[in-house]
Amino acid sequence: MKAIIVEDEIPAREELEYLIEAYSEIQVTDFFDDGLDVLKFLQEQETDVIFLDINIPSLDGMLLASTISKFTKRPYIVFTTAYKEHAAQAFELEAFDYVLKPYDEKRMGTMLSRLEAAYKRDQAEAIVKESRPNAKVQEVEVHAKPSNRVNLKKNDKIIVTDVNDIYYAEASEKVTLVYTQNEEYTMQMSITEFQALLPEDMFFRCHRSYTVNLTKVREIVPWFNQTYQLRLKDLSMEIPVSRSKVKEFRQIMKL
Repeated sequence: MKAIIVEDEIPAREELEYLIEAYSEIQVTDFFDDGLDVLKFLQEQETDVIFLDINIPSLDGMLLASTISKFTKRPYIVFTTAYKEHAAQAFELEAFDYVLKPYDEKRMGTMLSRLEAAYKRDQAEAIVKESRPNAKVQEVEVHAKPSNRVNLKKNDKIIVTDVNDIYYAEASEKVTLVYTQNEEYTMQMSITEFQALLPEDMFFRCHRSYTVNLTKVREIVPWFNQTYQLRLKDLSMEIPVSRSKVKEFRQIMKL
């Protein structure tokens, strides 16, 4: 797995490089301190992940990430910044993570482990799709046909739950968190696998990290870059609709 670091402060760059080498097998191939130089690099070469500072010359990190998000083959983006206020925008751009400076070593180690695991999973899925385009779909259909009930787990108990009671689900590292009005459940599966258990006409994968029960949507709030935030009945949580899902969402909701 290859990476580039985009950072204009040498001490921060050196610390980040050290942590990557100490906690992962990721190979750092290049360093940049200017956003336009990164774009020029990506026009000729590919990389698997970009560790991206926001406050960089020529083209700031957010604009650079927004441009990269339009690529057909997109590298993972990990924002590394001292500014908390850009987290929501980074999330909307479907960044892999948003890490604050000064770096917390344990936090970095956990993030790097997740990053490598996500890369290996995505590579394996890509190989399956190339060799057997319908294989994954067929497996889901055989082993996990959607129904009106789902078995959710909490405290070693299996709770048989009507899908109408599920408000949304959220990807969290290697598990999926499932939320009803009053409870939170942890499922030992990916959000893609959990989505396959749910009725397609009721649940929409609105973001890489979220699937939402459309019958629970109370309000659709226009957001930046022509996206939306979804406010749900009975809950204060707002669910993002990523830019890649906006067109499909508008069609479903007849917007």
